[in-house]
Amino acid sequence: MRRTSALIVGGGPAGLTTALLLARAGAPHLLIERQAEMGDALCGGFLSWRTLAMLDRLGVRASALNRDHIRRVSLHSGTRKAIASLPRPGLAVSRWRLDTILAEHARTAGAAIETGVTARRHEHDVIHLADGATLHADTLFLASGKHDLRGLARPAEARGGDPVLGLRTRLGPAAALDRMVGGTIELHLFDRGYAGVAAQEDGTVNLCMAVHRSRLDAAGSPEALLAVLGNESPQLGERLAFRSNDAAIDAIANVPYGWRERAGTAGLFRLGDQAAVIPSLAGEGIGLALESGARAAAAYCRGGSGAALSYQTDFAAAAARPLAVAGMIWKAAESPVTAAALTMIARLAPSLVGLAARLTRVVHSPLDAGRAGRES
Repeated sequence: MRRTSALIVGGGPAGLTTALLLARAGAPHLLIERQAEMGDALCGGFLSWRTLAMLDRLGVRASALNRDHIRRVSLHSGTRKAIASLPRPGLAVSRWRLDTILAEHARTAGAAIETGVTARRHEHDVIHLADGATLHADTLFLASGKHDLRGLARPAEARGGDPVLGLRTRLGPAAALDRMVGGTIELHLFDRGYAGVAAQEDGTVNLCMAVHRSRLDAAGSPEALLAVLGNESPQLGERLAFRSNDAAIDAIANVPYGWRERAGTAGLFRLGDQAAVIPSLAGEGIGLALESGARAAAAYCRGGSGAALSYQTDFAAAAARPLAVAGMIWKAAESPVTAAALTMIARLAPSLVGLAARLTRVVHSPLDAGRAGRES
């Protein structure tokens, strides 16, 4: 059995941020990631102005992610459309690029990272690996994203009776598509789901949707569902026309939107989606992941394993408002009647879209110290 004082399970933004900051602090640790090579996780990939500021503090410049900024958000419901300005520019980036750059920074800082190592289950403070080996850690940082680790799984009831699925495909590249989407994060609202559309750094457009299983079951397959939605939502259909026939559709099941871990466990730091799952239409999932990693690393360096208890309750409190506001918008967005009303309100009062964007941002402690109650 191998031993480590601090084990990080998962090499996404939350885990890599933790490893980077522990390495800079000279704290012994080990990060394990199941993918042997950097993948492109299913993700909308939107980074708000506040997430970009957090990344800048970590040493990651916005220009290294995507040189094209996003300054507007557009809502689409049926044939209705509304456009509003974001409080400050953001951008969209593939998880492959973001995670690759974060991993490079972490390794440069001296982070201990092992890839191609899959954690199967947690039992009595021991992590059992897919190859039969075991790892014992005094402190565990669980950063496995939307994938649960057996023995530490999030509660099944958080998924609801009609669970949400994540689907992702890519469109283009095409000049006409870029003119249609460029500089904008689009949200297409439809019955029991929504799709986010944004141009990423390689010129393709990322289409990432959250949809209830009942809609997929009714359509019969992801391909059939896209065809149905393209007919149902003409403006979404215009974007889908730029999807090639061989473009893959990635999927992940049972996403527990709105769930957060409110109570801590000694020696266990839950990070990212393992700590709080915000509806993806808020575009704050990566922001929450980075902040959880930064807070967890700081808490551990101050108080060791025992700091996990206060970290978890503090992070749950920080995530409460963004999850609550995003949850209300999500519930309204997935009903055609209230989605139409949302779009109309956004058209008549676009400043409310900017307010919603601010209210769904997590407070980044290194950025907001001494600025309680104010937005940067």
